Amino acid sequence: MGLDAQTLTQLCTTVRRFAEEQLIPLEAQVAEDDLIPESIIQAMREMGLFGLTIPEEFGGLGLNTYEECRVVMELGHAAPAFRSVIGTNNGIGSQGLVMDGTDAQKAHYLPKLASGEMIGSFALTEPDAGSDAGAVQTRAVRDGDKFIICGTKRYITNAPSAQLFTVFARTDPNQQGAAGVTAFLVDAEADGITLGAKNRKMGQQGAYVCDVIFDECIVPAEQIIGGEKNLGKGFQTAMKTLDRGRLHISAVSVGCARRLIELSTRYANERKQFGQPIAEFQLLQGMLADSEAECYAAECMVLDAARIRDGGARITKQAACCKLFATEMVGRVADRAVQIHGGAGYMEEYAVARFYKDVRLFRIYEGTSQIQQGIIARNLIKEFS
Repeated sequence: MGLDAQTLTQLCTTVRRFAEEQLIPLEAQVAEDDLIPESIIQAMREMGLFGLTIPEEFGGLGLNTYEECRVVMELGHAAPAFRSVIGTNNGIGSQGLVMDGTDAQKAHYLPKLASGEMIGSFALTEPDAGSDAGAVQTRAVRDGDKFIICGTKRYITNAPSAQLFTVFARTDPNQQGAAGVTAFLVDAEADGITLGAKNRKMGQQGAYVCDVIFDECIVPAEQIIGGEKNLGKGFQTAMKTLDRGRLHISAVSVGCARRLIELSTRYANERKQFGQPIAEFQLLQGMLADSEAECYAAECMVLDAARIRDGGARITKQAACCKLFATEMVGRVADRAVQIHGGAGYMEEYAVARFYKDVRLFRIYEGTSQIQQGIIARNLIKEFS
């Protein structure tokens, strides 16, 4: 059951005010210090932002996909690193549990994820398994009623602060590709887990990523997501979470683009050259217009796909369309924003310079633009074959 229109509007207004009054003023400091203050993370807990998508029975807000996208668009007005703090708990870090977990697994983990007491992390990518997620080499060998996991996961978002990893490991070495991969719930304090150094990234300072190394990490068989019946079916769980996750990233892209358009338009009205505001020049107006039209198109796509998903239909193709268009769109908008600001746009003191680097990641994680193109094409070919 979705929220009524008034409640959803109030929630979006609250999140937008939080972004404008508490997050945006801290953007430069967070970028400089590579640290999001604990007071902000606590405020996110108190607002319920860690449990936006987790069902109410487990302490979350239980937002449907459309409502989630609306809220995330508002949060996207602030630097993307802030969104990253709560992103995995609402997406790939919890949705595998929500969709496929056993009753006992849900009861144990979801309330902690919803409250922000526990941070979830999605450990799929490996040194040799990125876009080719089916090439997972991390192995889980059965030993009675437990599994022993060995392997390395790479570029894992929120890993340095995670208490729970959703780990994908090959349980059947005789099967190739996606077959034979199982999803496990692994507590971060388990023996045999080592974290690599935090990766130094191009952007999104304050959002942490690192390698996670499993060296004979012992995990009970009951920690398979969904139990033994889901042995070897982890890839299906991963793909189901990614459909919603891709809409989430698309919605963030729309929020970031809206912020960039606002910054660009204000600057263009204030900055004068040749005796008039640069907003009066038609070539610059064309840049603003293109940004607004593309952002509006992406917003419509995301909300339409969200409604379709909430109606119960499969949206793999639509989610890929949204992820492809929205993330490429915000990259173009960010580029135009820097150009509109001129020399100032290249200076770190201006938000557009930071956003230019921050949004570049959106076209890579949760499936590159090229992977989205492949998904769209395969679905089209299947539909018309």
